[in-house]
Amino acid sequence: MILTLSYIITLILFSGVFLLTIIHFYVHLRTQGRLCNLIPGPKSYPIIGNFLDFAGHPEDLWHVGRRNLIKYYPVWKIWLGIWPVVAICHPDDVQILLSSTKHLEKSLAHDLLHPWLQDGLVNSKGEKWLSRRKILTPAFHLHNLREYMDCFTNHTNHLIKNLRAESSSDGVIKELLPLVTTFTLNIIVESTTGIVIVENDTEQYKQSLYEFGETFIYRCLRPWLMPEFFFKLTSKGQQYQKNLKDLHSFTKKIIEKRKKYYEETGGKYLDSSMSANKKDLQPSQANQKRLSFLDILLSAAERNEGVDDRGIQEEIDTFIFAGHDTTGIALLYIILLLAEHRDIQNRVRAEIEEVLADDNGEVNFNNVKHLRYLECCIKEALRLYPSVAVISRKIQEDLVLKHCYVPRGTTVTLQIFDTHRDANFWPRPNVFDPDRFLPENSVNRHPFSFIPFSAGSRNCIGQKFAMLEMKTFMAGLLYNFYLEPQEITASVRLILNLVIRPAHPVYVKFVPINRDSG
Repeated sequence: MILTLSYIITLILFSGVFLLTIIHFYVHLRTQGRLCNLIPGPKSYPIIGNFLDFAGHPEDLWHVGRRNLIKYYPVWKIWLGIWPVVAICHPDDVQILLSSTKHLEKSLAHDLLHPWLQDGLVNSKGEKWLSRRKILTPAFHLHNLREYMDCFTNHTNHLIKNLRAESSSDGVIKELLPLVTTFTLNIIVESTTGIVIVENDTEQYKQSLYEFGETFIYRCLRPWLMPEFFFKLTSKGQQYQKNLKDLHSFTKKIIEKRKKYYEETGGKYLDSSMSANKKDLQPSQANQKRLSFLDILLSAAERNEGVDDRGIQEEIDTFIFAGHDTTGIALLYIILLLAEHRDIQNRVRAEIEEVLADDNGEVNFNNVKHLRYLECCIKEALRLYPSVAVISRKIQEDLVLKHCYVPRGTTVTLQIFDTHRDANFWPRPNVFDPDRFLPENSVNRHPFSFIPFSAGSRNCIGQKFAMLEMKTFMAGLLYNFYLEPQEITASVRLILNLVIRPAHPVYVKFVPINRDSG
């Protein structure tokens, strides 16, 4: 009996090894595997591929990417188990990929976002993506952004008031991430839904978002956890379900509040008189403000224009996440860099004081457009620290890039962080130098060497909104405070999450400027 059991176990083990060997050779000897193996990359192992390279701390994952860049620039490949992933960063390759109308589908990693964002604009594809994009684009047209300014300035002034209340004459040291993400979350919720949220209600949402991002990266590197059934059985899976519930609950309450408002008013403020081309997005009454992003969705649902209750939830989840987390992280690095570079901070403050002089220091839609050097500073910070450091595409048909040939079915990751620091296109790439973005210094620059909001047809729909928000916030902040560093930006350790986060708390000192003394 013992011999028989031992024989069965041995047979199972040998059968398993034999099956894995067959799978390995099948994957690597078929066309896709052979073509991907022509691309340089770190050594991989049968079946597990390069998983051992990514098995450490999240910070280690960030360093693996940088080491591969140094060793294999401008293109390299890794194997995540039996799935090949090709990484690109050269602007010529980036241009070919993002300019294509054939490779618009996000990679399999985005399937892990589906339980949360479902078929919102980030995840959707094909006709559904195209129809939603058409519905939502008018909300972010430049001539409609004026309506958001009151929201931007009110929240900026509120934050400045609170900072001044906490400050002594020597200033106050604040942790940046909670400060900026609370600001951007309040902004995106109020401006896109018309709902004002209580600050205490945001803490659980932000914590759940952070934990969801950690889990997302964890699962991306462990394909055996991709199936929801198996993942739910793990402790991380149970935490993931709680995070998912919290994220959906936050946005569901916002949607229900807006629906209740329209029920109480009989829906008379919904856009029954909106123009046919929807570019003006004018409200039905002269004294009412332009319809919010959520109002547009509710109106589209009422008109049966391809949006239902689920679609509304999808897009609100997508925009509240994308509209606050990316902008909050961007503001964190902008503040850090300006605090560290006092000469640049003084120069941009001088511009702000000059531009705002006729408006008693108040930022408005007309004067903010003249803050050109501030915009250069923001762009340079986004170059060094793009909020979304990596994006990915699933290649639908064989793709010929400048530096390699990518077979159909392969995942391509676009390393935006490395594109922005390519010394062939950015002299002294690690130096903070806003003068790079002055008009005279931007002539003949490769159009795909700077893509903080992605590019092509799937670029960020809210990039003008984000730039206006950041300029308004930074103008108000620098007009009222000197920024003093507590550490140099280069010492901030980074981790890859849904956005490029600092691995530890970072602080800046805010020293109030007393303008009453003249």
